Amino acid sequence: MDEAAARQAFETALQTQRSVFEEFFLARLLGLQFAYENDACIVRFAVQDFMFNPQGSLHGGVIATVMDISMGHLLKHLQGAGTTLEMKTQYVKAAREGTLTCTGEVTKLGQGISFLRSTLKDESGELVAFATATWKRLK
Repeated sequence: MDEAAARQAFETALQTQRSVFEEFFLARLLGLQFAYENDACIVRFAVQDFMFNPQGSLHGGVIATVMDISMGHLLKHLQGAGTTLEMKTQYVKAAREGTLTCTGEVTKLGQGISFLRSTLKDESGELVAFATATWKRLK
């Protein structure tokens, strides 16, 4: 593991984090970049070896976290903050390098309960993982 890169990511996250969407600690630690296009939340990040599992690929927990963030940020962008009630994640292939793109989209936007989906793709556009989730809007 590149310990210097891991320390730098942690220090940068500590110094730049704020308790707001897009700027909270985990988003900063993972180096997430956000954009909103055509009713979707696009999250991009570079794979770093401190994010790996023992087999040398991006940890499934990191993948699930980024997909959850893409859906939560989209819901916040469209109608306000929400919370994940349930989420199903399916892993398709390992990611070991490059910049990944995660796209959160709405399946059905409700007044209280909404259904969202997220896909994670590598630089060549190949599917790495996908998720579906049920969200509750917070008051």
